[in-house]
Amino acid sequence: MEKGNKLYSIFRFKCPRCHEGELFKSKAYDLKNFQKMPKHCSHCGLRYMSEPSFFDGAMYISYAMQVALIITVFVALNILGFAELWLIITLSVSLSLLLIPITFRLSRSAYINLFVKYDPEKRSEYN
Repeated sequence: MEKGNKLYSIFRFKCPRCHEGELFKSKAYDLKNFQKMPKHCSHCGLRYMSEPSFFDGAMYISYAMQVALIITVFVALNILGFAELWLIITLSVSLSLLLIPITFRLSRSAYINLFVKYDPEKRSEYN
């Protein structure tokens, strides 16, 4: 993945406009701070939350990712022959809970990339 590609920004949690600044302040498994984002990109000055409740739409992406994950694990474990329903449900839910910080970040990153296009030359007054 190279800069200029939406997937680069989404999976590396970079600013969607410049692909340089970080979208999040800490590492994914810093459980006290995994959801905290800076107000602006440190490189181009893009304001991440362009309006109040901007990232509410990311909840739908996160929901879809969690459902896809649970269904995939459920089907894979059924195919592998784990016949015990309680074990399949426990493993599916446990994996889903472990991956909440990742799906949270991916959903926010994907959501902001829907609305902001790559433009490395553009700068804001926040620099």
